[in-house]
Amino acid sequence: MTALRGLWPEVQDTCTSLGLMLSIVLSVALARGVLRQQMHRPVAHAFVLEFLATFQLCCCTHELQLLSEQEPAHPTWALTLIYFFSLVHGLTLVGTSSNPCGVMMQMMLGGMTPEIGAMRLLAQLIGALCSRYCIGALWSLGLTSALLHFEEVRTKLRIHLLAALITFLVYSGGSLTGAVFNPALALSLHFKCFDEAFLRFFIVYWLAPSLGILLMILTFSFFIPWLHNDHTTNKKE
Repeated sequence: MTALRGLWPEVQDTCTSLGLMLSIVLSVALARGVLRQQMHRPVAHAFVLEFLATFQLCCCTHELQLLSEQEPAHPTWALTLIYFFSLVHGLTLVGTSSNPCGVMMQMMLGGMTPEIGAMRLLAQLIGALCSRYCIGALWSLGLTSALLHFEEVRTKLRIHLLAALITFLVYSGGSLTGAVFNPALALSLHFKCFDEAFLRFFIVYWLAPSLGILLMILTFSFFIPWLHNDHTTNKKE
Protein backbone atom coordinates (compact mmCIF):
# COMPACT_ATOMS: atom_id res chain seq x y z
CA MET A 1 0.00 0.00 0.00
CA THR A 2 2.85 2.34 0.82
CA ALA A 3 4.46 1.63 -2.54
CA LEU A 4 1.24 2.44 -4.36
CA ARG A 5 0.96 5.72 -2.51
CA GLY A 6 4.51 6.54 -3.49
CA LEU A 7 3.80 5.85 -7.14
CA TRP A 8 0.51 7.72 -7.32
CA PRO A 9 1.87 11.27 -7.81
CA GLU A 10 3.93 10.12 -10.81
CA VAL A 11 0.95 8.32 -12.30
CA GLN A 12 -1.20 11.38 -11.71
CA ASP A 13 1.37 13.63 -13.39
CA THR A 14 1.61 11.28 -16.36
CA CYS A 15 -2.17 11.21 -16.77
CA THR A 16 -2.28 15.00 -16.57
CA SER A 17 0.35 15.33 -19.30
CA LEU A 18 -1.41 12.78 -21.49
CA GLY A 19 -4.70 14.60 -20.98
CA LEU A 20 -3.10 17.88 -21.98
CA MET A 21 -1.52 16.42 -25.12
CA LEU A 22 -4.75 14.74 -26.20
CA SER A 23 -6.64 17.97 -25.53
CA ILE A 24 -4.21 19.84 -27.79
CA VAL A 25 -4.61 17.22 -30.51
CA LEU A 26 -8.41 17.38 -30.31
CA SER A 27 -8.41 21.19 -30.28
CA VAL A 28 -6.16 21.34 -33.34
CA ALA A 29 -8.31 18.76 -35.11
CA LEU A 30 -11.42 20.83 -34.37
CA ALA A 31 -9.71 23.99 -35.60
CA ARG A 32 -8.63 22.21 -38.80
CA GLY A 33 -12.20 21.08 -39.39
CA VAL A 34 -13.57 24.59 -38.97
CA LEU A 35 -10.78 25.98 -41.13
CA ARG A 36 -11.58 23.54 -43.93
CA GLN A 37 -15.13 24.86 -44.10
CA GLN A 38 -14.58 28.56 -43.51
CA MET A 39 -11.28 29.50 -45.16
CA HIS A 40 -10.88 29.20 -48.92
CA ARG A 41 -7.84 31.35 -49.72
CA PRO A 42 -4.95 28.94 -50.50
CA VAL A 43 -2.17 31.00 -48.93
CA ALA A 44 -4.05 31.77 -45.73
CA HIS A 45 -5.28 28.18 -45.55
CA ALA A 46 -1.74 26.82 -45.88
CA PHE A 47 -0.45 29.28 -43.28
CA VAL A 48 -3.01 28.40 -40.61
CA LEU A 49 -2.75 24.65 -41.24
CA GLU A 50 1.02 24.72 -40.92
CA PHE A 51 0.82 26.89 -37.81
CA LEU A 52 -1.62 24.50 -36.13
CA ALA A 53 0.43 21.45 -37.08
CA THR A 54 3.69 22.92 -35.77
CA PHE A 55 1.97 24.13 -32.62
CA GLN A 56 0.58 20.65 -31.93
CA LEU A 57 3.88 18.91 -32.64
CA CYS A 58 5.95 21.24 -30.47
CA CYS A 59 3.50 21.31 -27.55
CA CYS A 60 3.28 17.53 -27.43
CA THR A 61 7.05 17.17 -27.70
CA HIS A 62 7.55 19.55 -24.77
CA GLU A 63 5.34 17.29 -22.67
CA LEU A 64 7.00 14.11 -23.95
CA GLN A 65 10.39 15.53 -23.05
CA LEU A 66 9.11 16.27 -19.58
CA LEU A 67 7.77 12.74 -19.14
CA SER A 68 11.02 11.19 -20.37
CA GLU A 69 12.96 13.11 -17.73
CA GLN A 70 10.92 11.55 -14.93
CA GLU A 71 12.38 8.07 -15.54
CA PRO A 72 15.63 8.56 -17.50
CA ALA A 73 16.93 5.12 -16.50
CA HIS A 74 13.81 3.37 -17.85
CA PRO A 75 13.05 4.83 -21.29
CA THR A 76 10.51 2.19 -22.34
CA TRP A 77 7.46 4.19 -21.34
CA ALA A 78 8.77 7.38 -22.94
CA LEU A 79 9.61 5.54 -26.16
CA THR A 80 6.13 4.02 -26.20
CA LEU A 81 4.61 7.48 -25.91
CA ILE A 82 6.90 8.79 -28.65
CA TYR A 83 5.72 6.01 -30.94
CA PHE A 84 2.07 6.60 -30.06
CA PHE A 85 2.15 10.35 -30.58
CA SER A 86 4.15 9.96 -33.79
CA LEU A 87 1.20 7.91 -35.03
CA VAL A 88 -1.21 10.55 -33.78
CA HIS A 89 0.66 13.34 -35.56
CA GLY A 90 0.91 11.31 -38.75
CA LEU A 91 -2.82 10.59 -38.77
CA THR A 92 -4.07 14.03 -37.72
CA LEU A 93 -1.66 16.41 -39.47
CA VAL A 94 -2.10 15.19 -43.03
CA GLY A 95 -1.12 17.79 -45.62
CA THR A 96 1.43 19.57 -43.43
CA SER A 97 5.10 19.00 -42.72
CA SER A 98 5.77 20.95 -39.49
CA ASN A 99 9.39 20.89 -40.59
CA PRO A 100 11.21 23.65 -42.52
CA CYS A 101 13.37 21.02 -44.21
CA GLY A 102 10.29 19.38 -45.70
CA VAL A 103 9.08 22.70 -47.07
CA MET A 104 12.48 23.51 -48.56
CA MET A 105 12.61 20.10 -50.19
CA GLN A 106 9.22 20.61 -51.83
CA MET A 107 10.21 24.06 -53.08
CA MET A 108 13.50 22.77 -54.50
CA LEU A 109 11.72 19.94 -56.28
CA GLY A 110 9.09 22.29 -57.69
CA GLY A 111 6.23 20.80 -55.70
CA MET A 112 5.43 24.06 -53.93
CA THR A 113 5.40 27.69 -55.03
CA PRO A 114 7.78 30.11 -53.29
CA GLU A 115 4.81 32.08 -51.95
CA ILE A 116 3.22 29.06 -50.29
CA GLY A 117 6.62 27.87 -49.09
CA ALA A 118 7.41 31.21 -47.47
CA MET A 119 4.03 31.24 -45.76
CA ARG A 120 4.56 27.72 -44.44
CA LEU A 121 8.03 28.56 -43.13
CA LEU A 122 6.70 31.66 -41.39
CA ALA A 123 3.84 29.64 -39.91
CA GLN A 124 6.26 27.04 -38.58
CA LEU A 125 8.41 29.70 -36.95
CA ILE A 126 5.41 31.35 -35.29
CA GLY A 127 3.95 28.00 -34.28
CA ALA A 128 7.21 26.88 -32.67
CA LEU A 129 7.55 30.07 -30.65
CA CYS A 130 3.87 30.17 -29.66
CA SER A 131 4.00 26.58 -28.45
CA ARG A 132 6.98 27.37 -26.28
CA TYR A 133 5.30 30.28 -24.53
CA CYS A 134 1.93 28.53 -24.34
CA ILE A 135 3.40 25.46 -22.66
CA GLY A 136 5.43 27.70 -20.36
CA ALA A 137 2.26 29.50 -19.32
CA LEU A 138 0.47 26.21 -18.67
CA TRP A 139 3.37 24.92 -16.60
CA SER A 140 3.42 28.11 -14.55
CA LEU A 141 -0.28 27.60 -13.82
CA GLY A 142 0.41 24.07 -12.62
CA LEU A 143 -1.84 22.44 -15.22
CA THR A 144 0.74 19.84 -16.26
CA SER A 145 3.31 17.59 -14.70
CA ALA A 146 6.00 20.23 -15.09
CA LEU A 147 5.33 21.09 -11.55
CA LEU A 148 6.83 18.11 -10.69
CA HIS A 149 -8.57 -0.53 -47.90
CA PHE A 150 -5.31 -0.86 -49.87
CA GLU A 151 -4.37 2.77 -50.13
CA GLU A 152 -5.57 3.32 -46.61
CA VAL A 153 -3.65 0.28 -45.42
CA ARG A 154 -0.52 1.40 -47.24
CA THR A 155 -0.84 4.91 -45.79
CA LYS A 156 -1.33 3.56 -42.27
CA LEU A 157 1.61 1.19 -42.72
CA ARG A 158 3.81 4.08 -43.82
CA ILE A 159 2.81 6.04 -40.72
CA HIS A 160 3.68 3.07 -38.50
CA LEU A 161 7.06 2.69 -40.19
CA LEU A 162 7.76 6.40 -39.84
CA ALA A 163 6.77 6.33 -36.17
CA ALA A 164 9.03 3.32 -35.60
CA LEU A 165 11.90 5.10 -37.35
CA ILE A 166 11.43 8.23 -35.25
CA THR A 167 11.35 6.13 -32.09
CA PHE A 168 14.56 4.36 -33.11
CA LEU A 169 16.31 7.65 -33.89
CA VAL A 170 15.24 9.12 -30.55
CA TYR A 171 16.52 6.04 -28.74
CA SER A 172 19.84 5.85 -30.60
CA GLY A 173 20.66 9.55 -30.92
CA GLY A 174 18.86 11.11 -28.00
CA SER A 175 21.95 11.22 -25.81
CA LEU A 176 23.90 13.17 -28.47
CA THR A 177 21.61 15.93 -29.71
CA GLY A 178 18.28 15.16 -28.11
CA ALA A 179 17.24 13.48 -31.38
CA VAL A 180 15.73 16.73 -32.59
CA PHE A 181 15.99 16.67 -36.38
CA ASN A 182 13.31 19.28 -37.00
CA PRO A 183 14.59 22.90 -37.01
CA ALA A 184 11.23 24.30 -35.87
CA LEU A 185 11.10 21.81 -33.01
CA ALA A 186 14.68 22.64 -32.03
CA LEU A 187 13.85 26.34 -31.93
CA SER A 188 10.88 25.68 -29.68
CA LEU A 189 12.66 23.27 -27.32
CA HIS A 190 16.08 24.96 -27.16
CA PHE A 191 15.29 28.63 -27.64
CA LYS A 192 17.61 29.74 -24.84
CA CYS A 193 20.44 27.67 -26.29
CA PHE A 194 20.08 29.45 -29.63
CA ASP A 195 20.25 32.74 -27.80
CA GLU A 196 23.34 31.82 -25.78
CA ALA A 197 25.30 29.83 -28.37
CA PHE A 198 23.63 30.68 -31.65
CA LEU A 199 26.31 29.54 -34.08
CA ARG A 200 26.80 26.10 -32.53
CA PHE A 201 23.11 25.33 -32.28
CA PHE A 202 22.42 26.81 -35.71
CA ILE A 203 24.94 24.42 -37.24
CA VAL A 204 23.62 21.37 -35.38
CA TYR A 205 19.88 21.94 -35.53
CA TRP A 206 19.37 24.07 -38.65
CA LEU A 207 22.30 23.77 -41.03
CA ALA A 208 22.82 20.01 -40.63
CA PRO A 209 19.18 19.02 -41.38
CA SER A 210 19.08 21.45 -44.31
CA LEU A 211 22.27 19.97 -45.75
CA GLY A 212 20.81 16.51 -45.22
CA ILE A 213 17.73 17.44 -47.25
CA LEU A 214 19.92 18.93 -49.99
CA LEU A 215 22.09 15.80 -50.08
CA MET A 216 19.00 13.61 -50.32
CA ILE A 217 17.65 15.65 -53.24
CA LEU A 218 20.99 15.51 -55.05
CA THR A 219 21.26 11.77 -54.46
CA PHE A 220 17.78 10.76 -55.59
CA SER A 221 17.24 13.41 -58.28
CA PHE A 222 20.67 13.46 -59.90
CA PHE A 223 23.17 10.87 -58.67
CA ILE A 224 20.99 7.74 -58.78
CA PRO A 225 19.46 8.64 -62.20
CA TRP A 226 22.99 9.31 -63.48
CA LEU A 227 24.15 5.89 -62.25
CA HIS A 228 21.12 4.26 -63.85
CA ASN A 229 21.68 5.99 -67.20
CA ASP A 230 25.39 5.20 -67.12
CA HIS A 231 24.68 1.54 -66.37
CA THR A 232 22.11 1.37 -69.19
CA THR A 233 24.55 2.95 -71.64
CA ASN A 234 27.29 0.47 -70.71
CA LYS A 235 24.94 -2.47 -71.22
CA LYS A 236 23.97 -1.23 -74.68
CA GLU A 237 27.63 -0.89 -75.65
